[in-house]
Amino acid sequence: MAMLTSMAVGMQAKVRLPHLVSDNMVIQQQTDVRLWGWAKAGSKVVATTSWSTQRSEAKVDKQGRWLLTVKSPQASYTPLSITFDDGDGQVTINNVLAGEVWVCAGQSNMEMPVKGFWGCPVEDYNSVVIDAAHHSGVRSAKIPSIMRMQPQEDAQTEWRDCSPKTVSEFSATGYFFARVMHQALDIPIGLIEANKGGSRVESWLTKENLERYTNEPTDTMGIVNFKPEWDYNRALVWGNGTFNPILNYTVKGILFYQGCSNVGDPGNQYSERLKLLVEQWRQQFKLGEIPFYFVEIAPYAYDGDDVNGLGGALLREQQQRAAQIIPNSSLVCTNDLAYPYEMTQIHPTQKRQVGERLAWTALNRDYGFDQVLYQSSRYKDMTVKGDTVFIHLQDNYHADAPYEMIRGFEVAGEDRVFHPATARHYWRPGGGYWDEAIIVSSPEVQTPVAVRYCFRNFQLGNVKNGANLPLFPFRTDKWN
Repeated sequence: MAMLTSMAVGMQAKVRLPHLVSDNMVIQQQTDVRLWGWAKAGSKVVATTSWSTQRSEAKVDKQGRWLLTVKSPQASYTPLSITFDDGDGQVTINNVLAGEVWVCAGQSNMEMPVKGFWGCPVEDYNSVVIDAAHHSGVRSAKIPSIMRMQPQEDAQTEWRDCSPKTVSEFSATGYFFARVMHQALDIPIGLIEANKGGSRVESWLTKENLERYTNEPTDTMGIVNFKPEWDYNRALVWGNGTFNPILNYTVKGILFYQGCSNVGDPGNQYSERLKLLVEQWRQQFKLGEIPFYFVEIAPYAYDGDDVNGLGGALLREQQQRAAQIIPNSSLVCTNDLAYPYEMTQIHPTQKRQVGERLAWTALNRDYGFDQVLYQSSRYKDMTVKGDTVFIHLQDNYHADAPYEMIRGFEVAGEDRVFHPATARHYWRPGGGYWDEAIIVSSPEVQTPVAVRYCFRNFQLGNVKNGANLPLFPFRTDKWN
């Protein structure tokens, strides 16, 4: 009823709001929240709020646009309202909550809803639906996936309350993130879902960045909306149609799950373009160096269903590089989140763990939960002694599991032929610390020079650290 009232009043007034600024929205708490819209050029728009006596105002520019900011209150479940007045009438939005707002960006593994895709279920679906009754403080706005050549200022969307009736449509990864955040913080959590299956990192870059840093085409060849070809990989158009409408919104950070469509990119291209995209988004949001937390592509038989190919492994390597060169970023490892029978399933069923790991990252880095462990262990260095390689890891929280029957390692000699390796733990006390390593060897390799761990399209290892998080796949060589 509140939404219908707002729409009815809005039709009588000249001030107009974007769909994202509407009933049931979640605003970022305790900050300067941007609100925007359209009205008669040269007029003045005044905003008043239910939580403050302060008024905010903005003059409408020649194009009919206006933007203003209001000071948002501390997060709570108290319904709030905001009224806009341009002198010709008022528009009020109701049932607004203050909390934490995160963007859910990327391709199909972020877009995949709680109900799953056709032929691609999400694990424990019924339990998730039933449990949703406890998370009404979570809300989501899904931005329609639309290809456009020109940046769009609005999108047909609305904010949805989480309930057993609605949760099936939420992004699964996004919802599981929000559910943990809601449990830990006990405040409203808002998700803005701006993503599209099949999109490449270039799909979200601006025309200016594409023309300056890439050779990607930015023309339409006479096709305006692209419906005849459904070119999901096309550069530029998804950013214009699906992401640009959210850039005025005040958010806490960005969650990103993408990379499958960039498998096969040469050299460091993916990591450099992802860095460029993050820089672009941070500049466009005008909120500083906001957090960027992203997800490693899961094991999958790329390269024509070749489980032993290296296309996926090389892309994961680029994601790890991106995490090192993008400030205020962190990468979630997913090597353990595909079942052995999912080698040709590009949408693995285990989405809960993905969202939870993103939430653990945010809770530790942004909300003071320093006892929440979020980092996966990664390769540090190696030492060769005879026919044995000693692998040292970092971020393992002083524990590696399992203690025996370690899987996923391969070793090669100067001939560059990799053989399955036996791996076990090694430790000894010394100098007031524990010298710990994983010992890798193979009877086929008498003089090892290189080690790889799960460095294939689809290879499931079992090494985990003290937080029960998987070891990132790696290689010690740089062979082509």
